[in-house]
Amino acid sequence: MANIHEEEQLEKSYDGRLMRRLLGYAKPFKGMIFLSILLLLVITVADLARPLLIQTAIDDHMNVVGAKFVPSQNGEEINLEKSYRYRDLLLVRETDLTAEQRAQAGDRPRYHIEEPSSGQYVMVHSGTGTAIPMSTDEINAFKDKEVNALTRIGLIYLVLIVSSAVLNYIQTIILQRTGQRIIYNIRQQLFTHLQRLSISFFDKNPVGRLVTRVMNDTEALNEMYSNMMVTLFKDVFILLGIVVIMFNKSVELALISLVCIPLVVITSQIYRYYARSAFRDTRVKLARINATLAENIAGMRIIQIFRQEKRMHGEFDEINQAYFRASWRELMTFAVFRPSMEFFSALALAILIWYGGGKVLDSTLQIGVLYMFITYIQQFFQPINDLSEKYNILQSAMASSERLFQLLDTHDTIPDPAAPKGLAGVKGRVEFKNVWFAYDGENWVLRDVSFTIESGETVAFVGATGAGKSSILSLISRFYDIQKGEILIDGVNIKDVRQEDLRRFIGVVLQDVFLFTGTVRDNIRLANSAITDETIDRSIRYVNADSFIEKLPGKLNEQVLERGAGFSAGERQLLAFARALAFDPAILVLDEATSNIDTETESLIQDALVKLTHGRTTIVVAHRLSTIQHADKIIVLHKGRVRETGNHQELLAQGGMYYNLYQLQYKEAFQPA
Repeated sequence: MANIHEEEQLEKSYDGRLMRRLLGYAKPFKGMIFLSILLLLVITVADLARPLLIQTAIDDHMNVVGAKFVPSQNGEEINLEKSYRYRDLLLVRETDLTAEQRAQAGDRPRYHIEEPSSGQYVMVHSGTGTAIPMSTDEINAFKDKEVNALTRIGLIYLVLIVSSAVLNYIQTIILQRTGQRIIYNIRQQLFTHLQRLSISFFDKNPVGRLVTRVMNDTEALNEMYSNMMVTLFKDVFILLGIVVIMFNKSVELALISLVCIPLVVITSQIYRYYARSAFRDTRVKLARINATLAENIAGMRIIQIFRQEKRMHGEFDEINQAYFRASWRELMTFAVFRPSMEFFSALALAILIWYGGGKVLDSTLQIGVLYMFITYIQQFFQPINDLSEKYNILQSAMASSERLFQLLDTHDTIPDPAAPKGLAGVKGRVEFKNVWFAYDGENWVLRDVSFTIESGETVAFVGATGAGKSSILSLISRFYDIQKGEILIDGVNIKDVRQEDLRRFIGVVLQDVFLFTGTVRDNIRLANSAITDETIDRSIRYVNADSFIEKLPGKLNEQVLERGAGFSAGERQLLAFARALAFDPAILVLDEATSNIDTETESLIQDALVKLTHGRTTIVVAHRLSTIQHADKIIVLHKGRVRETGNHQELLAQGGMYYNLYQLQYKEAFQPA
């Protein structure tokens, strides 16, 4: 698999292939997503209705547009089309009588309602000066009609606000829960996939990189699912709704209001170009700074021992400066774009007020309509700003999904057989038949290796570094697959057995013991409920681990820190022996398991080995020949081939490679036979 810090390869801001795969994870939740979109549509309608309500209140009731009034004298119905209320004075700017009345008058008669010095309201014809008295009840009825209408509008407005708040809460809960469930499924799929990959994959990929994939990149996708994918519909709904309403009310004002849109489009395209470049550069620098930081923390012991603090500080400062510059460039890009949108919004608002205000003064535009357009213009530019942020989220999602799918598409796995054979009642006979193995290409680590380990035997592998000893142990557990030959357990080819079934009968103690956070008891049991407390107690006594466990404040319930910090190397090895023994494997593998143990602990291990190896096949790799002298068979490897086989005395008598290794280790005490 290629390096999966592949931000540099992201050349497109949007990749339809990746998006289709991302939407595939949302498909099981399409019902909830559709409900969220439907709620957003209702919320958008409620938000867009509020300026319309205020416009109606101003023009239809505060200015009494279209109100009906019947004068008391002759019962004629007058349509008060446009009027303005100032304190207790209502001026009727224009009236519309019947066609017969207009014909009699010869022109459009004008009326106004005023309060003369006598205190009585009258309706006065502006042309003839005829005054029609109005009773107090008529005036109050006229006022009450408008007040009641305003009250209804106010209640409707309140209902819209409350409903919008409640629906927003419900929609947010639904959307966030759906997004978290999608991310949960992706993270589970990633972790499950990682567990299926072969050990060779982890040899080539640092742990920090994989943790970043599972945690950071999935979190970037969470932003897309929770804050972009569905809320994008709201932005579109708002923009379309505002445009439709404005053109429906006044095409002229709508065109004036949207005069700045071409500038917005041009600026957005420029922003997209520079933002995409800045975003990719920032993510590359971030990946480098994370890798450097992880490496320095992991190697802090070496840095301090060799006094490399100053040099590493300089290297980190250089990478940190590069990240700072990239981040600053990204921030500056956004810092220019956001004020630009604010400027265009203010410019559009200024043009609208200048043009619309003149229309209001000319009595050709109602003031409520102007207010509505001003409100919609202010609302119109907010989704545009939101879309720019969603573009950043999309960029991050595309980069993260590319790396995640690279990981998920990695097929560096060891396949299980289609028709697996069982391994019930394993006795522990191990046989290698003409095995050839290489980690890479034809750089052979093992060359035509053949040997047989009988059930219950203790067999040790010795040889120089790189001879292939540890590789043999890895192949028995099928951590890697061989290129040629066969590996048999009880006469069954391990390729014909499920890996889970195979490893159930193999216990491994490695040189570098890994302890998980939790208690000592948890580290021995490893969540296997079949291992009882009695089994654990017996295991720790067998390997003499009780000598230090009993001294711990919490004994078996003592908390273990990360990687077993606080325990000595020998104590971690003893716990590993207890763990292997508790699982009672038919085949016990010890890979340099005693190399980090002091002399005192080694004596405890030697005593435990007799009990550990009793009744089970034991395979040992050791450089310290003192730990394998009592092995039933010793196999000497050199450059991937079996060179010598026999027990300790037989190999010494041959005077070959084993003899030379023994002489090197015990040069002073060695006496020829």
